Amino acid sequence: MLNITQPTLSGQVKELEQRYGTQLFLRHGRRIELTAIGKSAFGITRLLFRHAEEVEQLLQSARALTSGQLRVGADAPYIPTPLLAQFQRLYPGIQISIRYGNSEQLMSWLEARRCDVAFVPNIPQEDERLYSIPLPPDRLVVFVNRDHDWAERRSVTIEELVTQRIILRERGSRTRSIFEEAVVDAGQLLQNVMEIGGREGVREAVAAGFGIGIVAEKELLADSRLRALPVSNAELAHAEYVVCLQEMRALRVNDAFLQMVGASVAAANA
Repeated sequence: MLNITQPTLSGQVKELEQRYGTQLFLRHGRRIELTAIGKSAFGITRLLFRHAEEVEQLLQSARALTSGQLRVGADAPYIPTPLLAQFQRLYPGIQISIRYGNSEQLMSWLEARRCDVAFVPNIPQEDERLYSIPLPPDRLVVFVNRDHDWAERRSVTIEELVTQRIILRERGSRTRSIFEEAVVDAGQLLQNVMEIGGREGVREAVAAGFGIGIVAEKELLADSRLRALPVSNAELAHAEYVVCLQEMRALRVNDAFLQMVGASVAAANA
């Protein structure tokens, strides 16, 4: 097991005994037996070898992706959930955890290594710390209560929107930033804004008739209380990326997930 000869091993045992001034073995001709101190040392080293074998098995299983953990950050569940479900089917032994926050929170969690990968909208492309995979783009849409005067319309304009109460998420939300930039580009000013933390809160406020909401089209799930409308005269593109710190990319679980996402995006674009 050690890949050394018997005389070499005997010499090493002798050197160990001399170093500590004790006997580990009693020698009777060709026969040897353990001394009391030798038996105690043997019990301890057996535990050490067992733990070494456990570490070896753990690392081997991680290499085979039969165990491990993937910590995910996201701004909403709608985009990451199908990809995470696909990853779980491929690697059922990986434990997946996910936490939700706005764009600023996601970036801070990545930097603090509180998550391994994150689904982040519109990241700064010049940030060399990040490795990112762009997902198929989405657009922002307006949504209104089904009893709203606009519920049967096919579209609205920015100029019309600024005359209404707009319900927006907290500052730090990329959805809010995109919409506010489009308003400024159109030379308009938001006059009546109601701020609510979290996407679910915005949806419930709109459904209750408090005002008009803004959301990524793919994130607006079927809801009989609501109606979606595109904005006809503004480019409200909503890009989403799967992001990982460059230094964390080589970790086996992270790498496997990023490879899977890359393959899924390539298939979707084919």
